[in-house]
Amino acid sequence: MIVQVVVDVPTGGTDRLFDYKVPTHLQGMVESGMRVIVPFGPRKVQGFVIHTSNESDLAKLKEIDEVLDVTPVLTNELLELGDWLTTNALCFKITAYQSMLPAALKAKYKKEVMLTNHEYLQELPIEVREWFKHRKVVDWEELITSGDKQLLVLVKKGVTQGLLEVIHKVNDKVTQKTIRVVEPVSVNSLTNQLHQLDNRALKQKRVIEYFLDNPEPISVSALMEQTDTTRSTIKSLVDKLVLTEKEVEVMRDPYVNRRFKKTEPLPLTAHQQDVITPIFHSLIEHQHQTFLIHGVTGSGKTEVYLQSIAKALEIGKEAIVLVPEISLTPQMVQRFKERFGSLVAVLHSGLSTGEKYDEWRKIHHGRVKVVVGARSAIFAPFRNIGIIIIDEEHEATYKQEENPRYHARDVAIQRASYYQCPVILGSATPSLETYARAKKGVYQLLEMLTRVNQVTLPAVEIIDMREELKTGNRSMFSKALHEKLSDRLARGEQSVLFLNRRGYSTFVMCRDCGYVAQCPHCDISLTYHQTSRSLKCHYCGHQERMPQTCSSCNSEHIRFFGSGTQKVEEEVAKVFPGARVIRMDVDTTRKKGAHERLLTQFAEGKADILLGTQMIAKGLDFPNITLVGVLAADSMLHLPDFRASERTFQLLTQVSGRAGRHQLPGEVVIQTYTPEHYSIDLVKNHDFHAFFEKEMGVRRLQSYPPYYYITVIQVSHPEITKVIDVTEKITAYVRRSLSDQSVVLGPVASSIPRIKDRYRYQCMIKYKNEPRLVEILKEIIENYKKETNQGTLQVSIDMNPYVLM
Repeated sequence: MIVQVVVDVPTGGTDRLFDYKVPTHLQGMVESGMRVIVPFGPRKVQGFVIHTSNESDLAKLKEIDEVLDVTPVLTNELLELGDWLTTNALCFKITAYQSMLPAALKAKYKKEVMLTNHEYLQELPIEVREWFKHRKVVDWEELITSGDKQLLVLVKKGVTQGLLEVIHKVNDKVTQKTIRVVEPVSVNSLTNQLHQLDNRALKQKRVIEYFLDNPEPISVSALMEQTDTTRSTIKSLVDKLVLTEKEVEVMRDPYVNRRFKKTEPLPLTAHQQDVITPIFHSLIEHQHQTFLIHGVTGSGKTEVYLQSIAKALEIGKEAIVLVPEISLTPQMVQRFKERFGSLVAVLHSGLSTGEKYDEWRKIHHGRVKVVVGARSAIFAPFRNIGIIIIDEEHEATYKQEENPRYHARDVAIQRASYYQCPVILGSATPSLETYARAKKGVYQLLEMLTRVNQVTLPAVEIIDMREELKTGNRSMFSKALHEKLSDRLARGEQSVLFLNRRGYSTFVMCRDCGYVAQCPHCDISLTYHQTSRSLKCHYCGHQERMPQTCSSCNSEHIRFFGSGTQKVEEEVAKVFPGARVIRMDVDTTRKKGAHERLLTQFAEGKADILLGTQMIAKGLDFPNITLVGVLAADSMLHLPDFRASERTFQLLTQVSGRAGRHQLPGEVVIQTYTPEHYSIDLVKNHDFHAFFEKEMGVRRLQSYPPYYYITVIQVSHPEITKVIDVTEKITAYVRRSLSDQSVVLGPVASSIPRIKDRYRYQCMIKYKNEPRLVEILKEIIENYKKETNQGTLQVSIDMNPYVLM
């Protein structure tokens, strides 16, 4: 039996299938989609079995070492999907397959040095001999952390002489969580022991009486709590053969302490009914169709999702639901768990490695039928998908920014075409590309343009901050926002304040010489954080103390410029002394479960104002929010990115939609220095259609998506001359190879020219139809393969970039 394996060595030369022989004792075990350990050159590596066959073109084959799985971790459909990803995201096969699995299943390699023969010990130099005196194998990490560079040289010499050997071991990181449980041997043994016990053995009696009432197995810790006893009491009963103790596996459940009240489907409005009918039809007829639900905030999209999934489950199918942010997940998870109970698994970055692994296994073993999660949940190993839903489909977080650079929407459509089932894309502000496809009939457009129960959309007021400055108001709150916040505090209603910048201030500048504190490793200014009194780089993590004097001219006139969420929090405390504020940004939500805890506190009315970055802009549904204030609507508008206007409109519309979702009417105040810009002005009437027409005109003029496709090739290296040289050669080659209809821009420095001490240059290709493009891009990767493998040069290609920074 021969297997074809993709090995875990992500380089151009190894990006193909290798043939291995299956030893006799493993013949009945190996299937496609399993992980195996194989010899590869001098080492052992993990790989995936892609095909099995009975013949090979090669005469001499190595044997596989070990099989890591009992059942395949990748289905045949996921193996096919990996091939598709390899072409469409220009990545290595192994990278595609690794991205489909939880971190616990990714191999960890351990390097060890072994003494080949004990007789050679005396031939080793004294410094090396010390390490092998009492053992045959030494961990490579130990040798490195000894700090003795000479030692490593001597070890290397020992390896070339054949006295020592380097072994690469694959560590399978998978760990199942187990707990110790006890149960009675038999009822007779319990009653016999009870009669024999001395009156003083009260604790043992209590344990026996507990088991006479509850003979089921129970964890040792729970038993100690229930019977107020100790470990030694239980041990003595185990020694007397009254109880037995054993290890059993338990699934880690992130929601184990949560109780979900079961909810029933709500009666649908006429609009919801119109939208759900074609989806049901597609489900029942097994038709692969992509639907775009364009529904204003509060129009009841979630109920449509829930009832569509219920229909899919009814016909024996499974469902995947993607949500864009981890902060969205608590409320979404709650709605799905309340409706479908234990049939729901959850996958997002807030879970521990063990929890993710256990949730993945629930899906893999078919114990659940619905998965709710962030981007990577699109690879859930279901075998009978009936519907895939992507909520807030316009979000940039659905695009993976490192290899494999896939977009979850494209993967969803690819998987749905395999299972012949519908995909639902939902948003109040669809991306231009998606809406344009729906208008052309590539996707089916379904619109819900009114809120449920005749609730009106909130009134939006746009405040020109230039006028505020003229009247002498230098605070970060306009007069209107100040009055409305005071009014809500007096009435006991809740408000949301939105600012898309974390930290205390955007940058620190010297007023005498104009020096701005920069990151030493990136071409970007440092952000001041008040809590730690330090300057931080949000790109590489560099941190330094806030200087007392200017490092350029020694002046003491160092001032903070711009405002972040920390500064706003301080300002709110000054202006509204009694107000209770919850701040939500990357800094306050780092700890596990922080999102959920903060949102629960706000839902329970323990705060008057929720202040945060874009993580609070969407998906939240609290009945008591009647005011939304946007403090700096321009913060995203002036970025060097053709999608800046689109993102501004989407974010402002989304955050406006948090107000007045129930009985109480809502108001929105947007503060800006460019009120005349269409992406801000059109939010006033929640007018997506007008924005779409206007923005499409701009995109047509500038030859950007959806009229053209774009690909960005970015080159980075520690030396600027090398970066410029390589980027110029790549750009010239692309210009020569493509047709005249395509536009090649560059080479130019990236928006942030240096990150982590690496200079960055790029070129952009705009094209409508280039059948040879993938082939040309692969040639570029192949050409620089040797240099990129050495790690100094990086050439990254993104065929549909969402972030141009």
